[in-house]
Amino acid sequence: MTNVPGPRSPFPAFSRQLRWLLPLLAILITAAAECFPPPGTSFLAEEWLRDRFIQLQTSSAEDSRILVVDIDETSLNTIAPWPWSRGRIADMVEILLTDYSSRGIALDILMPDAGDTLGDTRLAILAQNAPLVLAQALDYSATRPEPLHKGVLGGAIRSTAPALPATGYIANHIQLARHAAHIGNIGFVPDADGTLRRAPLLSQYNGQTYPALSLALVNCCAGGAPITPGGDSAGLRISYLRDWPAYTVVSAADILQRRIDPASASGRLVLIGSSSLTLADRVTTPLAANRPGLGVQAALLSTLLDQRDGLTAARWPGRWISCLWSALMALLIGYSLPRLSAARNVALLATGSLCWLVLAFIISGHDAEFSTTAPLASLLFLLTFAVPYQWQMTQQRSRHLLDTLRQYVAPAVVTELLRSDMMDPLAPRQLDVTTLIADMEGYTTQVESLPVDEAAKLTRDFLECLTGPVISHQGTLDKYTGDGLVAFWGAPLPNLQHADLALDAAHAIVRRVQQLSIEQQAKGRPPLRVRIGIDSGLAMAGDFGTTFRSIYTAVGDSVNTASRLEQAARDYPYDVIVGAGTVERSRRHRFIPLGERLLRGKEKPTTVYTLETLMSTTAAAKSVPSKASQQEQGA
Repeated sequence: MTNVPGPRSPFPAFSRQLRWLLPLLAILITAAAECFPPPGTSFLAEEWLRDRFIQLQTSSAEDSRILVVDIDETSLNTIAPWPWSRGRIADMVEILLTDYSSRGIALDILMPDAGDTLGDTRLAILAQNAPLVLAQALDYSATRPEPLHKGVLGGAIRSTAPALPATGYIANHIQLARHAAHIGNIGFVPDADGTLRRAPLLSQYNGQTYPALSLALVNCCAGGAPITPGGDSAGLRISYLRDWPAYTVVSAADILQRRIDPASASGRLVLIGSSSLTLADRVTTPLAANRPGLGVQAALLSTLLDQRDGLTAARWPGRWISCLWSALMALLIGYSLPRLSAARNVALLATGSLCWLVLAFIISGHDAEFSTTAPLASLLFLLTFAVPYQWQMTQQRSRHLLDTLRQYVAPAVVTELLRSDMMDPLAPRQLDVTTLIADMEGYTTQVESLPVDEAAKLTRDFLECLTGPVISHQGTLDKYTGDGLVAFWGAPLPNLQHADLALDAAHAIVRRVQQLSIEQQAKGRPPLRVRIGIDSGLAMAGDFGTTFRSIYTAVGDSVNTASRLEQAARDYPYDVIVGAGTVERSRRHRFIPLGERLLRGKEKPTTVYTLETLMSTTAAAKSVPSKASQQEQGA
């Protein structure tokens, strides 16, 4: 039984190429996402996953370099409602610089309008001579009807690094802007989902470049070499490795009333701002949906100090790792698709996705700019297209193989095979089988005088007489041998009645050939005779062959004996010659012994039989062959 290795597709080469083309496209998806990320931070699925990683990595360990002075609800209730006078703000700055020995101070407070004269003068002097950084907010909105222009911009620096273009600003009033030595920007651009994940270190307006508040504070007051921004103009990704509890936060009222330990603020960089809900300085961060803007400034300052102090984790090539992972998974899937079931391929993709999530979590602590979701998108692509495609191809191949199997095996056997729990029913196994070999006697004489088309029709009609009974009696058609066939019973499914079924088929074959012979004689042609040899025994039945072609066949001594019996039938007046193995296994048939015969390839004589029901009157009169025919001549 020929085992066709695949479906008869008009595009077999294309099908094989497509099996690898889909994984290649998956690799390109990852490469494109890594090399050409969406503009800005609009890839929200990517950011959502990274936010989950940040939440798992965030620490509450204290950052001893930063002190946060919070104008909180307690301060507003204890000291005075907002807005505070400039003199009170100047008092707070002076106390921090003198009594608490702070290294530098940044005011996260906008002062676009003039206040009390004396207070403004004191703040201007402090901004000009002390380590104090004032704040201004640049606006980046391109859809605002009227650009913001309030106050006077100050604190421009020289830089050739990329800067984020601004469209407007809210700055300090002219007295503070002109005298301040350091001014930093507190404006920001949230992502499309409203979450603040990056902050522009440099911004540009009217050809001038302005630093961020935290950058200005580090460069003016932290000591050491200044930080030179570079890279994307969209800004620095804020690490958020420290949550709000990690910062030393004191109430502004405690500073003004000198109620904290001076050592707790000594040598620290100070951020002064407000977390009060009444002042509405609240933003959404990866850590929470409602956090004080002062906390973002603290996180950005902490991120810059980590970079300056070399505390950031060693940089990993996240993009290359992402692409390599996708390539490995694509190659694995390309290899497994034709070899595993659809369910197992889906499980493999799911396992690969989970492994990538673990790996991406680790990499995210070393690289903030690679795509955490690109490999997942590649695997989703394979799940959406490659697995269904391979499943469809497998189904097509299975249908074709099933159709092919039905041409050689009885439908009842095919149905039973499908119902069985055998993992590989065509794998070679040693089974007890009965082999039937049939052939037309004098085939050459029959067809040599016929035209080609009539000879072909006679051959087809004769083979139909042989094949029909084999299939109808649950036999397995092994192969055609020109004008004959080889069939066996008991494989691929074991059958205790294999001997009787083969004998039933032989009986039916003889009857059908006799009817065909009558039809041929009516046309003036010679009569037809079929020779059949049958024997039973152990044989190795299974799918044998190479990668180029394979057949389902039976191999064994009983198969060879059946072939010799069919050849010996020419010396007997009986159409069916049966071996002792079949006689021993038969339960429903009666036999006539024909004596012993030394078959070709055998060392000892073999007892041969014929079916009693097929003996003709002439055969009954001559049940023993002549002595001259006792020996079969070797080829």
